[in-house]
Amino acid sequence: MNIDVKDISDPVINSEVTCSNCQACCCRLEVMIVTDTGVPDEHISIDEYGAETMLRLDDGWCSAVDRDTLMCTIYENRPWICRLFEMGSYECISERKELL
Repeated sequence: MNIDVKDISDPVINSEVTCSNCQACCCRLEVMIVTDTGVPDEHISIDEYGAETMLRLDDGWCSAVDRDTLMCTIYENRPWICRLFEMGSYECISERKELL
């Protein structure tokens, strides 16, 4: 196993992920909408094949993320995959390492 020295010394990457330090790294991922959870139309993008994804703005972030708080503005209606993405999971930590 290779250990990156940056990972060892970086408190952001190594700290336990909580709501207060989350940084919303997953909100830069492409999110397919596969079930109807009530995502408002203004946050949906439709690709050339008709597939629905969460709209991402020019900065790469999901359009539903409040840029000041990094919190989801449609939390109760967020897509299914967002509901399954677990804070602090392997996938979460992996995205944090890549983006931070």
